[in-house]
Amino acid sequence: MEIYLVQHAESKSKEEDPERPLTDEGFGNIDKIASYARKHIAISLRTIIHSGKLRARRTAEALAGYLEPTEGISESDGLEPMADPSIWAERISKSEKDIMLVGHLPHLAKLAGVLLSGDETKNVIGFQNAGIVKLIRDADDNWRIDWIIVPSIV
Repeated sequence: MEIYLVQHAESKSKEEDPERPLTDEGFGNIDKIASYARKHIAISLRTIIHSGKLRARRTAEALAGYLEPTEGISESDGLEPMADPSIWAERISKSEKDIMLVGHLPHLAKLAGVLLSGDETKNVIGFQNAGIVKLIRDADDNWRIDWIIVPSIV
């Protein structure tokens, strides 16, 4: 199984706009990442799942426009910034289908810690806005990082 973890693209601050839509730079970066992924990486997805927050939804929509997941995008609980990472760790452990999760920090960092080390407090990945982290589960149910792409290297 493959899972892709994406921190939403750069968004406006709460002070600028309480809804926290993406900034122009955020839109540009997620477009750049999604375009690169489509051209250079064979990502085949069933679905892109986001937290429901505007910044995550817009990021998921931009990715879906390029990656064309077979079942589109959907909203789910348990991806909010302060959500318990064990919720998605459990869901992922029962799945065989490749998915992309678009969410927030600190949740994504904690989820990666659980999957890669069994400890949500281990900061094992330096997430960046609009970056994609690909994790692979092997036959022994161990997770490893396959690759990471971020706007600054694309």
